[in-house]
Amino acid sequence: QVQLVESGGGLVHPGGSLRLSCAASESIFSILRMGWYRQAPGKQRELVAAIVSGGITNYADSVKGRFTISRDNAKNTVSLQMNSLKPEDTALYYCNAYQVGRGNFWGQGTQVTVSS
Repeated sequence: QVQLVESGGGLVHPGGSLRLSCAASESIFSILRMGWYRQAPGKQRELVAAIVSGGITNYADSVKGRFTISRDNAKNTVSLQMNSLKPEDTALYYCNAYQVGRGNFWGQGTQVTVSS
């Protein structure tokens, strides 16, 4: 199965930026969709951003214009650039990979805390 390892989380002040990275254990060239989800305490996991193999992206309304997802098939990585962070962005962020015929794979998560 695909192993996903996230990095780049941390504590940041409101208005600050963070860049999350997700490294896959195998080539992501054939993986249909890579994405980032988040889960805040007491809330359901929600989609933050996703990118399909053709490069089309989609974002949660709450992060549009602030977050940017990208994938590097040569390096088998997916990144999430997060700007203008808000306290409500605080959550555990998970990397996700969906491959036709194999299903969903998840990383362990990386904590993002936005606080003054």
